[in-house]
Amino acid sequence: MTTAVLHESGAGAGAGSGTGAEAPTGEWSIWPASTTRLAHGAVAVGGVPLTEVADRFDTPAYVLDEGEVRSRCRSYRAAFPEADVLYAAKAFLSRAMVRWVQEEGLGLDVCSAGELELAVTAGFPPGQIVLHGNAKSPRDIEAALRLGVGRIVIDSASEIARIAAALGPRERQKVMLRVVPGISAGGHDKIRTGTDGQKFGLSLTDGGAQHAVARILGQPQLELTGLHCHIGSQITEVKPYLVALRRMVGLMARIRDAHGVVLPELDMGGGHGIGYRPGEPTLDLTALARRMRAELRDSCAAAGLAVPRLAVEPGRAVAGPAGVAVYRVLAVKHTGGCVFVAVDGGMSDNPRPALYGVRYAPRLIGRRSTAAPRTTTVVGRHCEAGDILAADVELPGDVHPGDLLAVPVSGAYQLSMASGYNLVGRPAVVAVHEGRARLLVRRETLEDFRNRDIGG
Repeated sequence: MTTAVLHESGAGAGAGSGTGAEAPTGEWSIWPASTTRLAHGAVAVGGVPLTEVADRFDTPAYVLDEGEVRSRCRSYRAAFPEADVLYAAKAFLSRAMVRWVQEEGLGLDVCSAGELELAVTAGFPPGQIVLHGNAKSPRDIEAALRLGVGRIVIDSASEIARIAAALGPRERQKVMLRVVPGISAGGHDKIRTGTDGQKFGLSLTDGGAQHAVARILGQPQLELTGLHCHIGSQITEVKPYLVALRRMVGLMARIRDAHGVVLPELDMGGGHGIGYRPGEPTLDLTALARRMRAELRDSCAAAGLAVPRLAVEPGRAVAGPAGVAVYRVLAVKHTGGCVFVAVDGGMSDNPRPALYGVRYAPRLIGRRSTAAPRTTTVVGRHCEAGDILAADVELPGDVHPGDLLAVPVSGAYQLSMASGYNLVGRPAVVAVHEGRARLLVRRETLEDFRNRDIGG
């Protein structure tokens, strides 16, 4: 079978899609760079036809391009050679993902004992892990201290005493403080975390951050290494990061003046935006790195501070464009002037459209259609009117049950947010690389549900 490379003259995804101010034009621009078109309408990712994935592993399935993940990790290491780059595990985590991230030289940030213990048991060095969370459970703190995480990010005043009390008399734990800089940035109200009036961090505006700093410095078992700031998610402009960085440096200068302490670290979080549909803007990674370095240098010089070590925490920007979701069409319905294409997954494996109103660009794969395009809404199989995967998208007019649909940019915040709704079962995750497909996470089965349900 002959193949033709889809990404021509700058239309490749790969690491490049994270470094341009706008996504390349063309319907294939948002797909992994390894994507190729095969005969009869088939599509391959990582050298593996997606129809083969569907046949071998069933549907729905999440296909993760290992090469794309590694390429994006390398792009971050190249853009921030002097900084710590931590992969945000909440986007997607598996043992294979842990290994890829570690081999590419990234650290890890986790938000629970579950994420932490999976990473450590998969061989990730705990000293290169940062634990986040606005409401850390006793188990989270116990696991972090027992395993020896590199940093715990304190998110509320109550955590200061809790962490200190959990340490032995001769133990010390490095901590950071999450600060809310008062900046609104992000693709939706529900993912804007840099403003006052939301659940994360301690505010600059009301003095909560400054008070927490004094309390941490008063705990001999806690070593305050720096400040942490995460202003939101799906941010596509550089400016909000620069404003936040300037405010963080200002607070570091005030801490020096008030306490005589110069903090050596500054973590500016992640939230780096990607394009989910062709032509959507993405965060310019190269510009972000260059301008953050310049702002950090200039702000510190103006404040008379030594330049702290910078850290960033990409998650979506690493995993998102590396994933493709594959669904099988179950039904096509014409009603009220609308066309609904129902697939064998939905909000149980991707709740993001229902949560945030996000939009995707699904594509028919596995056969070549000559039918005229038709405005279609792709829906899931669940008992909710809001179970919509892609509203008002153009698909061939002859889509029918049994067809396969592929949804690119599906590697982040889909399976990691999946649920057991209707006991459908969470999909499998299949890695593709250099012509080989292998199962990373098996499909959830009825037996799994039965084994958990021990009542009677």
